[in-house]
Amino acid sequence: MARMILRATGRVPADEVWERYARPELWPVWSPQIRSVRVRGDRIEPGMEGEVFPLPGTPVAFTVEEVHEARRRWTWRVKAGPVRMRLHHVVVVLPDGRTGTELRMEGPLPALVLYAGPARLALHRLVRAGSGA
Repeated sequence: MARMILRATGRVPADEVWERYARPELWPVWSPQIRSVRVRGDRIEPGMEGEVFPLPGTPVAFTVEEVHEARRRWTWRVKAGPVRMRLHHVVVVLPDGRTGTELRMEGPLPALVLYAGPARLALHRLVRAGSGA
């Protein structure tokens, strides 16, 4: 299993960035590779299951494993056909007042490399004004 870390910084307040993560209905707003999300519930929580519908492609099933609201951290597992990945997200306030986000990905190296481009774009949109909520 390979690992990869992506980071982005921006001026959107950390609490707003967290809300963009915590509410699956907002994912397509800042994540251009997501067309829609089907899930029960309005907010991520451990055990939540659903599907992400990418542009293009087949649905990706997911299960939220952990959520730490106060620390602005969450982990989910995704499954697309035989490919399984685990994604760990963190939102922090940086010393200069900007917001930072980090995505640690675990999975097969070809899948991580393929997903890195769209994920990097989504992370940058997540922390920049005018791209959500």
